[in-house]
Amino acid sequence: MMNYVFILKRMSLILIYVIIAGKFGDYIMRIEDFFREHKDVAAAFSGGVDSSVLLLLAKRYASRVKAYYVKSQFQPRFEYEDAVSVAQMLDVEMELIEHDVLSDAKVTANPQNRCYYCKKSIFGVITAAARRDGFQTVIDGTNASDDISDRPGYKALEELSVLSPLRKCGLTKRDIRLIATENSLPVSDKPSYACLATRIPSGTRITADLLSKTEAAENALRGMGFKNFRVRCFGEGAALEFGRKELLLFRENKDAVFSALTPYYSNICPDIKERPDD
Repeated sequence: MMNYVFILKRMSLILIYVIIAGKFGDYIMRIEDFFREHKDVAAAFSGGVDSSVLLLLAKRYASRVKAYYVKSQFQPRFEYEDAVSVAQMLDVEMELIEHDVLSDAKVTANPQNRCYYCKKSIFGVITAAARRDGFQTVIDGTNASDDISDRPGYKALEELSVLSPLRKCGLTKRDIRLIATENSLPVSDKPSYACLATRIPSGTRITADLLSKTEAAENALRGMGFKNFRVRCFGEGAALEFGRKELLLFRENKDAVFSALTPYYSNICPDIKERPDD
C-alpha cells in the first residue's frame, strides 16, 4: 500500500513538472523566435527583475545585445547598483546615460499622464544612443501581467517603436520570477519598483528636493530591512504603504519607523496602507 501511495505521489510530481516545463519551454521557444527575427537588440535596462530576465534571454538568443541604463533624478542609487551587478553577471555591456529629466517642464508639472512625457524623454535618449551604436531594435521589460490600459508610458513606447518581447511572448510576472530564480539572478525576489516620481501626487510640482527627500526616507526604511514599501508625500507629510508580508515588521518597529522619517516629514499619516506582494 505504501509503495502504491509513493508511486502516485511520484507520478503527480512528474505530471506537475511536465505541465510547468511544457509551458516554460513554449514561452522560451517563442522568445527564441523573437530574437531570431530581431538579432541585434538594444535593451532598456532598469535593474529590476523584468528587465534583468529580458537581458538574460537577449544574451542567450540574440546575436548582439547591449544594455542602456538611464540615470536620472527619478532613479535611486540602489537601482543602478543592481543593474551593474546583473549586467556583470550576464557579461553584457551596459552604458550609463546621465539624463536631466527635470529639464522637461511637462514632466515636472506632474500631470496625470506624467509617465507618458517621462517615458518619451528617457526612451528618446535610449533610442538615440541605440541608433548611434547601430541598433535598429530597442526592447523593454513590459510583461504580460502589466495592465497597459493604465500605463500612459506604454503609449510613448509604441510611438517610439520600442518592442516588449516579454509581453509579446506571453511571459507573466510569475513566469519571469521563475526564470530569474532558475538562473540565479540576484534580483529574482526583488519587489516591483516604480520610480521616485510616483511618490509625488499628480499636480504637485516635482522638484529635486522632493525626490531627494523621498529617496533618503526610503533608504532609511530599506536599511531597517523593509523591501516592499512606499513613502508617499503629501504636502510636508508622508503616507506609508507596506506589503502584506512586511506589515508585522512595521508593527514591531512602528516607533523606530516614525523616528527614522521625522527628519524628512513633519507628520506621518497614521493610516498605514497595505500594498500588493507580486
